[in-house]
Amino acid sequence: MSEDTAAAEFAARLRELKERSGLSYGVLAKRLHMSTSTLHRYCNGDAVPAEYAPVERLARLCKAGPGELVELHRRWVLADAARGRKGAPAEAVAPASEAPATDPGAGAAATETGAAETQPAAPDDGPPQDEVPEVTDSGAPRPAPRSRRRTRTAVLAGIAVAAVLGGVTLGLSLSGGGETDGDGRKGPVGAANAGDGAGEDVTASPSPSASPSTSPSAGKKEKGAPSASASPSAAPPEAAKGGGGQADAVPLTVRTAPYTWEDPCSQRYLIDRSPGEVPPPPLEQDVPAWTSAVGAVSSGGQYVQLTVQGTGTETVVVEGLTVRVAGKRSPLAWNDFAMGYPGVGCGGNVPTRSFTVALDAARPVVTPESGHRDFPFKVSESDPEIYYIKADASAYDVSWSLELKWSSGSRSGTLTLDDKGRPFRTSGNNGRPAYEFPLGGEKWVPEGTTKLE
Repeated sequence: MSEDTAAAEFAARLRELKERSGLSYGVLAKRLHMSTSTLHRYCNGDAVPAEYAPVERLARLCKAGPGELVELHRRWVLADAARGRKGAPAEAVAPASEAPATDPGAGAAATETGAAETQPAAPDDGPPQDEVPEVTDSGAPRPAPRSRRRTRTAVLAGIAVAAVLGGVTLGLSLSGGGETDGDGRKGPVGAANAGDGAGEDVTASPSPSASPSTSPSAGKKEKGAPSASASPSAAPPEAAKGGGGQADAVPLTVRTAPYTWEDPCSQRYLIDRSPGEVPPPPLEQDVPAWTSAVGAVSSGGQYVQLTVQGTGTETVVVEGLTVRVAGKRSPLAWNDFAMGYPGVGCGGNVPTRSFTVALDAARPVVTPESGHRDFPFKVSESDPEIYYIKADASAYDVSWSLELKWSSGSRSGTLTLDDKGRPFRTSGNNGRPAYEFPLGGEKWVPEGTTKLE
């Protein structure tokens, strides 16, 4: 789906909700804490929100049903993905056009020759190289010397290349050539002169953050490889065979949102601070930064949203989710802070593809909500899926993660889903001091003490 088409369909759904609500752009923007012009651009298709949180709040203000919320999220995913692809071809081609594939020795020789012979030249670069042959015979004084300089530079560069290749060939013949390196691979002995990088597997290309591909090399980590919140713990069969190329790529991505709110009234956090040291409740889109700043841990339950999308036209089967518990401890003896304002009503809907996890169980499992389908599901680039996982804890402080099992044709694998390389963490809150923040108030107060009018 093209960027324009995806954005237009998403904007059309927003306009439909806005018109049905009967509220003006100004009223909606004020309630969403954004400018009227920004909301207008979203509804006109001139821009796509970078985060889904303001879109969901708009939909709830317009009283969207569960099915509409799921469809709206699907359309936002497609519009956001299409926007991310915009400009990718130009970025991929740029390095090739900026840096010609030349030998390092040739480049050095060319640089030295150019520096020696261009000192008397005028500052401007003159006509492009492809125009030089047309004006060489016209008597112009500057193009002819530039042509000769390029010729001499090319000749000297060729001589430098021949010298380098001759030296490498001589080194190979003297050392017996093609000896096996520390990893059992055969290659030029000159590779041993690469310094500290010798023996590192740097041929594998990094894959997207949500679904990096595994490398055939065992026990080796590529230098500078980015960490990811979704990493495969099992390689596809082709990767195990060392086929390389597209066969190694995981055919789907997973966007993990571990700080999603089922609704503002039910979300709570345990924080090892006094009430006077804790800032007011954040807006939902600001939750990751807020929890990181105060060291908050999900209290009593955690609502994790998984957006699963294929990377191509082929169908990928999501076979299931498995819970992996990294540790269980006594509940945190911290203060408990409720995110909902007292007296402010909250409507809660159970979206499709909802699942629960009882973290206190000896073997927690992912269970579909009553009346909802269980795995497997199918995804592709144009047909993403959104799964909502509600994990409950009361007796323990639990560190946990999820494993998503997938298959596509003859390929299969498992992705580990966590909080940017760290396990999710959910702690029970029984008996902990609880606090609430009155609407329009200035500080946290003990829960249940706010006077409602």
